[in-house]
Amino acid sequence: MSEHLRLAGTGFAAQRQALEAIIRAEPSLMAVLDGMREMELPDGWVVSGAIYNNVWNALTGRPMMTGVKDIDLFYFDASDLSYEAEDRVIREGARRFAGMAVPVEIRNQARVHLWYETHFGRPYTPLTSSCEAIDRFACLTHAVGARLSADDALEIYAPYGLDDMFSFRLVPNRKLDNRETHETKGARAVTIWPEVTVVPW
Repeated sequence: MSEHLRLAGTGFAAQRQALEAIIRAEPSLMAVLDGMREMELPDGWVVSGAIYNNVWNALTGRPMMTGVKDIDLFYFDASDLSYEAEDRVIREGARRFAGMAVPVEIRNQARVHLWYETHFGRPYTPLTSSCEAIDRFACLTHAVGARLSADDALEIYAPYGLDDMFSFRLVPNRKLDNRETHETKGARAVTIWPEVTVVPW
């Protein structure tokens, strides 16, 4: 077996332990996780590429943060769906994370249905939580979130498990018509991590 696949098929517990070690070893991720906790954002999670890309970097010996365009931060606040309320949070995050090597993208998942159709050309059922947004990611592989609890425990949300990520396998999520997004992300991934296999839609 190739060295980068050494954790493929080892089971959720072993993979979760490895994931936590990788996250805790990356200062950028820990800075955002700590900052998000200090902001006290409701249902806050760091999600997506900054997590799975760094797993691939760690397992292939590439420098951490290779291929990471930004760090995505989700929260869910249905108490105020105005653009202005979300913008206040985004601006607070911009100040807090101003020294980061990559941008931190903060989005209120309670508002996604208000702009999604204009942006992507199809309707989007309102979400009930940040975790539901993760459930809908275009690739099952990408559906992972992390956050720090008050006692510094690392919470992981991985509704489809972690094996696809540790197996370098991009598997489509057909909950929504996300074929274009899955294929675009897959095409980009293999240019940076040729070890990745993209499962066709």
